[in-house]
Amino acid sequence: MTEEQDPLREAAAPIVAEPAPDLQLQMLVRLVGQDPQAALPITLVVGGGLLYGDLISHKAWTTDWAHSLRGVDGPGAQLLERFPEQVDQAVAEKQGRPAPQRLPQWIHLRGATAVFGSGGPVVMPLWRGRLTDVSGWSLGKPDSSTDGTGDGHR
Repeated sequence: MTEEQDPLREAAAPIVAEPAPDLQLQMLVRLVGQDPQAALPITLVVGGGLLYGDLISHKAWTTDWAHSLRGVDGPGAQLLERFPEQVDQAVAEKQGRPAPQRLPQWIHLRGATAVFGSGGPVVMPLWRGRLTDVSGWSLGKPDSSTDGTGDGHR
């Protein structure tokens, strides 16, 4: 084999690697998205820490987010009342209608708890994150009991 034919000697072009979401997690998020009342306990590995809560649909998250914004006080608070719906409308207009059924790119949790390093847990009523930022996941939540069963689920 000559040098010209040797693929190990060819100048390689740089490869741009973009993070790809886990296909099974995307399918699970899409399944939950079919029922705004559904909630599934889940634990995610995000940024080297654990994040757990109830996986909910985008619609449920938008509804809860809109409800929480109505509780905001102060000047300009009335501007927030329709903000979630306006965001969804703007996204739909930008994508054009009818949009093809795409796999979800975002994941939504209710009652989320984040645990990073030696710091204490951070509790959030609602959380939204990119699926590409999730590096691992498991159904269920960490076992917080001290009974020694260690089943890993609540």
